[in-house]
Amino acid sequence: MARVRAEKIQELIKQEVSKIILNDLKNPHIGFVTVTQVEVTNDLRHAKIWLSLYGGPEEQDRTLQALNKSLGYIRSEIGKRIRLKFVPELALMTDNSLEYSSHIQKILLQIKENEAE
Repeated sequence: MARVRAEKIQELIKQEVSKIILNDLKNPHIGFVTVTQVEVTNDLRHAKIWLSLYGGPEEQDRTLQALNKSLGYIRSEIGKRIRLKFVPELALMTDNSLEYSSHIQKILLQIKENEAE
């Protein structure tokens, strides 16, 4: 039962963080960001937010630094929007799965081309 509640909280946090980043944060250093996943511990005290960042490495670093500086604001907004006894401590993680899948796709295309030759 606790895991079902944690999954619901994960989805709510994912939606709210996406809305906060899109609508509320006015930092010009924040580039294009997608919240891909949220993992919450069973006791709902800690949450890892997985982000997919777009742009070059420098732009990704600036975006991640700006978001880390905004974590306190994001956490307070989550506390206002989602009724929880304890608002989880937030940690931002970068999700490189899109880059990895693109890399694998390129390798598979190269293999296909080599076989055709």
